[in-house]
Amino acid sequence: MLSAARREGSRAAEGQPHRSNGARRVSVVIPNWNGAHLLRDVCLPSLARQTYRDFSVVVVDNGSSDGSAQYVATAWPSVELVRLKRNHGFAGAVNRGIEASRSEFVALLNSDIELEPSWLEHAVAALDQQRSAGSVTGKILQFKDRALIASAGDTITWDAICDGRGRGQSDVGQFDAGEPVFSGTGAASLYRRSAFDVVGLFDEDFFAYLEDVDWGFRAQLAGFSCWYTPNARSYHMGRATTKRLSGALVFLLIRNTLWLAIKNFPAPVLLRNFPRILLVPGLRSYRNLREGVIWPVAHAWLSAAAGLPKMLRRRRSIQSRRRVTIAELQRVIAHGDLGSPRLSNLRDAVPLKRRKVRSK
Repeated sequence: MLSAARREGSRAAEGQPHRSNGARRVSVVIPNWNGAHLLRDVCLPSLARQTYRDFSVVVVDNGSSDGSAQYVATAWPSVELVRLKRNHGFAGAVNRGIEASRSEFVALLNSDIELEPSWLEHAVAALDQQRSAGSVTGKILQFKDRALIASAGDTITWDAICDGRGRGQSDVGQFDAGEPVFSGTGAASLYRRSAFDVVGLFDEDFFAYLEDVDWGFRAQLAGFSCWYTPNARSYHMGRATTKRLSGALVFLLIRNTLWLAIKNFPAPVLLRNFPRILLVPGLRSYRNLREGVIWPVAHAWLSAAAGLPKMLRRRRSIQSRRRVTIAELQRVIAHGDLGSPRLSNLRDAVPLKRRKVRSK
């Protein structure tokens, strides 16, 4: 017999009449790779408790071997299940989910996200109110310590340092105002389908990590803002399925940082800041080499170089459609650059005897 939460989940698409085309207003797309326990204990039960009811759910299974697909098919029969034969990464999985849906809005959720019951209600209201926004993101707190912020929107600097806004800070109300941010994290954000029609889907060559920031950058260049609404609260475990792939994570972060900047940075910024853009993946490479992680680092740089012609072709297409000035972009680009905590952490990994320290 299904638990009460599962029975609720089986009725998650009930409560609102269907539209004439049979589609709900929101499609919730959840990519999954060996996360049956997360779907069961965290993500799907929190969706079943949503106060906003005009939504359907699509789980895209990335060739899991833990029985995820069987679990969803049996325990959540109202959920549409897209089965992929192999792992296509976050980008490939969510793209298949977006293509399988017909809704006006698309919510992307990681399987290790727990939503507050009002998350969808607040996110939909914000996207309705912010007509120029292509996406909406909310306040994401850490799952284990819910007084700490995981992300209040994603940020990027002109040095290609990407991070969650406020990551690691205590939540004391500093991000309690709705405002534009650079981009939403793919862990829990709501997107306007018409923005996908203009911007395109997620870049599947990224596979995973920074594909959401890449899409956010392309959206900003095309004239779509991202709105942060603090009332849409959720709790993120973070790397609950990818922590087993430490070498792959090193590879993806180094390579995708380089591709992100090459594709999206306007030419004057890219040329002026290119040495600084190389610094972050360079320091990350150095730290991992010292820890004995050699092949993923070498593979990342080789792959970045091999993919350069393709990324330059995409760059030409992206930049030809740019609708905003560098000054307008500057309003949502994070400041601080080389003083950011993430870069400081990387620099700490460099032995002092090999640093050049200026006394003045």
